[in-house]
Amino acid sequence: MKNQGPSLILLLAAAVLVAAPFGLKPYGIYLLSLWAVMTIAAIGLNLTLGYAGQISLAQASFVGIGAYAAALLTTHGWSLGSALLVAIVLCFATGWLLGYPALRVAHHYLAFVTLSFSTLVYLVLRNEEWLTKGVYGISGIPRPTLLGWSTKAPLDFYFFCLGALALTALGAWWLIRSPWGRAFTALRENPLRASSLGIDTRRYTLMAFAVGSALGGVAGTLYAPLVQFIEPNAFALGLSFNLLLMVIVGGAGRFFGPFLGAAVSVLLPEWLRFSEGLYLICYAVFVMVLLAFCPAGLLGLGERLRRSWPPSSKSAT
Repeated sequence: MKNQGPSLILLLAAAVLVAAPFGLKPYGIYLLSLWAVMTIAAIGLNLTLGYAGQISLAQASFVGIGAYAAALLTTHGWSLGSALLVAIVLCFATGWLLGYPALRVAHHYLAFVTLSFSTLVYLVLRNEEWLTKGVYGISGIPRPTLLGWSTKAPLDFYFFCLGALALTALGAWWLIRSPWGRAFTALRENPLRASSLGIDTRRYTLMAFAVGSALGGVAGTLYAPLVQFIEPNAFALGLSFNLLLMVIVGGAGRFFGPFLGAAVSVLLPEWLRFSEGLYLICYAVFVMVLLAFCPAGLLGLGERLRRSWPPSSKSAT
């Protein structure tokens, strides 16, 4: 029965995600859709940072690349599936190239490299009006129709995003438990030891950046039709910090960390709006207290509480 606990919790969470939107207004459904999209981007960053140990402040850039690829192509008659393929290939290749500096620098130096890349992408999105329409943005982004199923309605598009999240989660679950995932973890724990064991640290570092960036592109491809209007400021450095916060607050290097962290980042501020002007202060205080007392995030806090709670069988003896 003990081993069935996580499965029951997972099934309950899935049931809540399926049933929740039916009792919500369009804005509530939009928030749940945004949570699903940001979770996909956070899963990608968790692969790069949480499992492979490579710091990246450029995830917002890949979300932006995916969003602009979807916006530019779908407004010119392309299907969202074709735009998704273009975004994945483009973000994978760009992420692979961005991984090369990680072969020479690490820690805060790598953070500055990815920060510079993020700034570069933002400037291109804002200034190259011939391609991105600059500060005027792109509007009228259509939502897809799949086999006769239109996702124009908020509820339909939510389930479309939820399905994309489920597929992404299954792919990430397989990757983490494959030899690739074990190599990522070895790279994070001790690169020198991993290299001495015959792991090609160069290839796996590049792959960690590429796969994580590609998932950022997937999230961007969904974000564009969700909001149906995009402009450069949506993909500025603040989004990268927000995605980093999702991974760390949820629990870096833990599979369900991005799910919980995205819920905190997207939903908690809305739940705290009852405090009116104080809700952002309450949110900031919550995050600071959590990270001060439990740097491993919410899932790490849960594991600590579970270990400290004596089992009933031991307490009875």
